[in-house]
Amino acid sequence: MARAGNTSVPSIARSEFGRTATIIAVASMIGALFAGSTVATPLYIVYMQQLGFSQITLTLIYAVYVVGNLTALLIFGRMSDQVGRRRTAVIAIGIAIVGAFVFLFAHGIASLYIARVLSGLAIGIGAGTGTAWLAELIAEQDRSRATVIATIANFTGLGVGALIAGLLAEYVAFPLRTPFIVYLAVLVVVAALLAFARETVRRPFAALAQLSVRPRANVPPSIRTQFVAPAVTGFGAMSLVAFFAALAPTVLAGELHITSHAVAGAIFLELASAVAFVIALTRSMSSRAAMLWSLGLMLPSLVLLVTAQFLESLGLMIAATATSGVAAGLGYRGSLQLVNQIAPNDRRAEVVSAYFICCFLGNALPVIGIGVLSTLISSTVASLVFATTIAVFAVVALVFGLKYHAD
Repeated sequence: MARAGNTSVPSIARSEFGRTATIIAVASMIGALFAGSTVATPLYIVYMQQLGFSQITLTLIYAVYVVGNLTALLIFGRMSDQVGRRRTAVIAIGIAIVGAFVFLFAHGIASLYIARVLSGLAIGIGAGTGTAWLAELIAEQDRSRATVIATIANFTGLGVGALIAGLLAEYVAFPLRTPFIVYLAVLVVVAALLAFARETVRRPFAALAQLSVRPRANVPPSIRTQFVAPAVTGFGAMSLVAFFAALAPTVLAGELHITSHAVAGAIFLELASAVAFVIALTRSMSSRAAMLWSLGLMLPSLVLLVTAQFLESLGLMIAATATSGVAAGLGYRGSLQLVNQIAPNDRRAEVVSAYFICCFLGNALPVIGIGVLSTLISSTVASLVFATTIAVFAVVALVFGLKYHAD
């Protein structure tokens, strides 16, 4: 009996260590993948100068990333259920490595489009896989903790990727090469961590040949009215994030006359940090309250953003960034949790997929609109149109959110 008891203690310790190590590896994977989407953020203005493309081309390069997201969501969304978490995560990291190499050796606009699509595809596959993996590793302790870890890793990666790339571009030689060399090294380290991660969905290798790619995204008629508020909130939250990821560096250079790549990276880090902190600090807030607070905060965020450009004020830009981060964080967390609550158990994956489509569209369409308007009118007026549009969406979502509560 004593011997059995003695041998079980190190066995339990090893099991706990393996679980913790896997959580760290999976969170690192999520962070690294999302960092890949913002490594180029402070570099866009350099690409514009060296390749000579317009503001609308810049926004299209940013927005084409959503093509990869949607492809991953609609076609490969169930891959990790069918072939295993670790195997799918390694595939995602492999796609990210290919995308980073395309960025590293990019010599034209076509290369940037391809690299962004690959980055979106890697994130779309890896983020869903990682979130499900964390839920399985942590479910027995705290079901909501997995979502918090995944989301914080997501936005931490976004912010750190932009900041490190900005610092390297500003202070190290070869600004369009060095950030991606460093990023490739990070991906290799993450791949090594995943190689030793604990698998929670074991499937034979032959399962790859039986992978189903049938798209699944739909909202049942019974919840469509209730779905409007969280869907529009997700659209608006991701629109704010997209504005800073795609256009903040050109706004800083064009309207505020700040050309430092490091400052551009720091601004996006501020946004991502605000999102991560507000998600971590408001876990006890109900999903509906978080969503409604987000919608209310979007209006002052947009006012500050436009005013900062009109007055050419860095201080107001910093305030707008912080407020936008809080609004986006509350909106993303609250709306996603609300969608999970209203979705029927047997159709939850389809409903959540439909929600993410709205988020991805919010991440692309508004910045494309700003890019088009910026070629016809001033970028400040284009931002005013953007702010007005998102404000209207926020009011619509607020009305539907209150109506849903009344029902």
